[in-house]
Amino acid sequence: MRLPEKDIDDLPKNEANYTALTPLWFLKRAALVHPNRRSVVHGSVHYTWLQTYRRCCRLASALSKLSVGFGSTVAVIAPNIPAMYEAHFGIPMSGAVINAINIRLNAQTIGFLLEHSSSTVIIVDQEYFKLAEQALQILKDKTQANFKYPHLIVVKDETIECDPNNLLYALTKGAVEYEKFLEFGDPEFAWKPPQDEWQSIALGYTSGTTSSPKGVVLHHRGAYLAATSNVVIWSLPDEVVYLWTLPMFHCNGWCFTWTLAAICGTNICLRQVTAKGVYSAITNVGVTHFCAAPVVLNSIVNAPRNDTILPLPRLVHVMTAGAAPPPAVLFKMSQIGFRVAHTYGLSETFGPSTICAWKPEWDNLPPETQAKLNARQGVPYTTLEHLDVVDTQTMKPVPPNGTTVGEIVFRGNVVMKGYLKNPKANSEAFAHGWFHSGDLAVKHPDGYIEIKDRSKDIIISGGENISSVEVENTLYQHPLIVEASVVARPDERWGESPCAFVTLKTEVDKSDEGKVMDDIMKFCRENMPGYWVPKSIVFGLLPKTATGKVQKHLLRAKAKEMGHVKTSKL
Repeated sequence: MRLPEKDIDDLPKNEANYTALTPLWFLKRAALVHPNRRSVVHGSVHYTWLQTYRRCCRLASALSKLSVGFGSTVAVIAPNIPAMYEAHFGIPMSGAVINAINIRLNAQTIGFLLEHSSSTVIIVDQEYFKLAEQALQILKDKTQANFKYPHLIVVKDETIECDPNNLLYALTKGAVEYEKFLEFGDPEFAWKPPQDEWQSIALGYTSGTTSSPKGVVLHHRGAYLAATSNVVIWSLPDEVVYLWTLPMFHCNGWCFTWTLAAICGTNICLRQVTAKGVYSAITNVGVTHFCAAPVVLNSIVNAPRNDTILPLPRLVHVMTAGAAPPPAVLFKMSQIGFRVAHTYGLSETFGPSTICAWKPEWDNLPPETQAKLNARQGVPYTTLEHLDVVDTQTMKPVPPNGTTVGEIVFRGNVVMKGYLKNPKANSEAFAHGWFHSGDLAVKHPDGYIEIKDRSKDIIISGGENISSVEVENTLYQHPLIVEASVVARPDERWGESPCAFVTLKTEVDKSDEGKVMDDIMKFCRENMPGYWVPKSIVFGLLPKTATGKVQKHLLRAKAKEMGHVKTSKL
């Protein structure tokens, strides 16, 4: 019989030696260490860290006066503006959970999220007030007598992109203007940290690449660890000037909302993300770092000359995740002066939780080879304890040969608590003691993992598995193509065959699509195995989520509507 394990002592935890981990302390420290350093910049609006701390205290205090606290959820519908940044501290400082909602969702979906999250307060940017109003009307029609209007707080934004009439309309509907709401709060509010670090800090919904969003619940402990891991992984100095190209509503800005407070950096808000806006901020505001999905990087490297400001005034560090970045895009970014850190993760892992850690021995390799190596998803973050690629049937790790495909699984402190009110999804996601990503990958001899596809995106043609990512990476190398996405289309002979949806560069002559298609097909036949070559190509813009992910479920539906690829009678 094995005796129970015993430590060398019986010393207990007490108030002096243990406190729950939470990223909220980062803000209080920033206000103490650098009270006069710029914290948030939005056009002509500038705040210091002391001002931001006091504003967040006001927000927490004002929410508390509405009986918002532990067990409450506050929804925020806004782009990257100061109020959205403040919400990431002020709401949890009240004890409540922040539910940052994707601004590109339709009213019906937002109505579902508001109901599912039981949000009692909605903070909404003036541009999106009518969208929120429509969502609430749908919810009211559905629940009827049981419906209770949440408190509405509208954020005024005087930048040129905003119509002031939207604010006036919101005020006539009973909404309270955000700055007025803050006046109800106490800047010296004695907020309390969570008693238990397992307490929820954020609720976010899966990105919409699938048709049924699930509510991902994150805890204070994981948010603290993910935020600090960002500092270590990216070697962030304390004078970072960070541009918000990544939506803060996406995985809480990959936890960089809290990271920037930890290092007392400067947040540069960008309401609308354009390549011109990125280049302008780098040159005129001193931006040193930003995060973005590959689609944004693609727009930067393919921006019209008039929208660029090159050469860059300094080396600019970029973190990319959200989709597998094509090596061709990484190569072009490095050629014009950006240093790209490639990371990978999910909403369920607090955003990025692996990184393709750069090795010194890669420095002397050809740039094209460097780009291919950097396109891999890499190794675990500092605060992720376990990462593996396993056989989905046996749950045993796949051999590190770069060819055997398995599923990426996670285990550790930066994995979500679970899906809100969804025990069936939780049971599936946490089967066998691992979080299952649904992403298919290989493990290379150096231990680095590389995604080959989502499990639902693998194309099975004539019994052969085709990685849509591999086909897309080849298409991105074609000089006329700016974006590409590949899905399965029904095929009379092969069961399924690749169907490529392609966006051409703006300067391409589109009057003879047949000639362009022939050129692309010729390129494919020369650069990929024959059974990978798309049997059909569709030109046009790709549907995307607000975070830049291509909505493949819409493309799959479109490919299905196109019918079967016919067997040649020749």
